[in-house]
Amino acid sequence: MSQSVERALRILPALARGPAGLGEVAEVLGVHKSTALRLLRTLHEHGFVYKQTDGRYRLGASLFALAAESIENLDVRDIAHPHLVELNRATGHTVHLALHQDDEVVYIDKVDSRYPVRMYSRIGRPVPLTVAAVAKLLVADLPEAERTALAHRIEYPAYTPRSTPDAAAYLRELDLVRAQGWATDLGGHEEALNCLAAPIRGPGGRVVAAMSVSAPGVVVSAEGLLELLPLVRQTADTIGREYSGSGPAQEEPS
Repeated sequence: MSQSVERALRILPALARGPAGLGEVAEVLGVHKSTALRLLRTLHEHGFVYKQTDGRYRLGASLFALAAESIENLDVRDIAHPHLVELNRATGHTVHLALHQDDEVVYIDKVDSRYPVRMYSRIGRPVPLTVAAVAKLLVADLPEAERTALAHRIEYPAYTPRSTPDAAAYLRELDLVRAQGWATDLGGHEEALNCLAAPIRGPGGRVVAAMSVSAPGVVVSAEGLLELLPLVRQTADTIGREYSGSGPAQEEPS
C-alpha cells in the first residue's frame, strides 16, 4: 500500500474519536506537521475531513454521504442468497431469509427443502411475530422501549398449545433470545414443524436480517435440528461479515 494512502487512512479513525489539531494528527501518524498538513489538505479538498473555525479537523460530510449511500444500496438478499443455497445443499432443509418492516417480519428469500414433505411459505408473506424464530430475533434486537411497546400492542393467536400466550411470556422469550443469540420455533406455529434461526448483523452489530432452517418433525427431530446450530450461526456470521465489509468471508463448511 502507498505510504501516503496508509497514513491518510489512519487519520480517519483518529478523527472519528473527535476533532483534533494538526499537532495531534501528526503525533498519531508519527510524522512531521508539514506531512500531516499535506494529507489533511487533500482529505479536506475531497470533503473527507472538515476544518473547524478553531483550526481543528473533524470528519467531513463526504465520508458520511458515502457511508449512507453504501448502506442504502446494499441488498442483503443478494449477499445472502448463495450462502442460503449452500446451507440448503448441506442440510437438505428449507432455508429462509427475513427482514423486519414496521410491525411485520417478511420472508425475502427461500430455498426449498429437497425432501418430499415441504414447508408452505412464500417470499413477501409476513410471518407470525409471536412464534416465528426469525421474528423473535428481529424483534429482540429492537431497543427495549420499542420491543416492549410492540409486545403489548400485538395479538397472541393460539396456533398450537406451544404458541406464546401473552406479552409477558413473549418479552421473557425475547430476553432469552437476546442473551443466547439465536432462536427456535419448536411447534409454536405448526405442531409438526420446527425452526432454528440465527441473526445476520450489519455495521455496528445491529441485526439487519435473520435466517432460518426449518423442517418437519417427520424428517428430523427437534434435537436433530438443534445439532445444526453451529452451522446455521456460522452461515449467518459469514453473511454478516460480507454485508458489513468487516472482514474476509470464510469458506462455508461442507
